[in-house]
Parts: sequence; C-alpha cells; structure tokens
Amino acid sequence: MKTVSARAAAPRVARVLLRLPKDLHRSLVRAASDAGLSFNELCVRRLRAHAGAHELSAVRSLVVTRARAVCTDRLVGVLVLGSWARGEAAATSDIDVLIVIDAKTSLTRDLYRAWDLDPISFEGRAIDAHFAHPSAAGTVPTAVWCEAAVDGIVWYDRDGTLTSRLGEVRRAIAEGRVVRAFAHGQPYWKGVA
Repeated sequence: MKTVSARAAAPRVARVLLRLPKDLHRSLVRAASDAGLSFNELCVRRLRAHAGAHELSAVRSLVVTRARAVCTDRLVGVLVLGSWARGEAAATSDIDVLIVIDAKTSLTRDLYRAWDLDPISFEGRAIDAHFAHPSAAGTVPTAVWCEAAVDGIVWYDRDGTLTSRLGEVRRAIAEGRVVRAFAHGQPYWKGVA
C-alpha cells in the first residue's frame, strides 16, 4: 500500500519572473488594493480566469442569453460567483450566477419559476441562478454584494453601474468600513461605524 505524505499532497507552486510595463504594474497594484487582495493573488486569479477563456466564453454566452430571455429589459447585469469564479470548481460543482434586475421589479418566486421552465447546464454542471436588485450606492452593502465584490466576475453589465458599484463595495472592504466576521464558524459581513 502506497502512502502519500501531507507534504507531497500540497499544491506545487512555481516562481515566475515577469517584466511588466510600469503603467500596467501600477494598474494591477491599484486593482489588487481595490479588491483587498495581494498583488500575487490578483495576478493568479486573473491568469486562472484566462486559462479557461474558451470554456468561460461559452458558458457566459449561455447564461446571459437565458437571463435576457427570462428578464427581458429588466436585466441589469449577470455575475458568476462561488467556486467557478474563484477557479476552484470541482468536477461536481454547480455554477452559481447572480442575475441582477432593476429595482422596480419585484423579486418573486415567478422569476425562479421562469428560469426553471427551461433549466440550463454546461458540460453537466447545473447553472444555479439567484436574483437580486442592484446594491444601492451610499448604503452598507449586503453579504451577497460583499461576496460578489470579492469573488464575483461580471459577465454582463447593461450600463456600467454594476461594475462601478462593485468597485465601491471593494473600496469599503479595503478601507475597513465593511468587514467579514464569523459566528458559529459561518462568515457574514457587517458595517463598521
């Protein structure tokens, strides 16, 4: 029987020396700061996201097309969340998407029923839709918007306000105005006075 040590099971990490134009480096450093990430983590996430660009493009197109069909002109934006967005999806992971609709439209079970009438999947992965209103500027963001700001990837943004608001939420987190806390081992977000 072969035994695997804990050390052997750890992910292998390679060191890479990369020369960047100064303006690109400054832009990435600023983006990392806005996201509350280290420069290295931001670069790893972006590289990982681009590694599956073809797969990502196909699933993005599928989800946005379906969201437009369900929400029509009420659609504000679409984000992918969770393990898929972080590049940590397992073979059995579903794809969590946040479908943002205008604030004038009620969030009712009818939206979920409309989505479920013609369920979609991608390469055997269920696409799990969640509906929300845009996060209002100048307010303490809810947990879903904090998670979206930290790990979400915008797949569709009707007029740019969704991306702008996510940047505001990231700045609030980076500045410590909103923090992640834990209760009974479960994370939650709260505003700090």
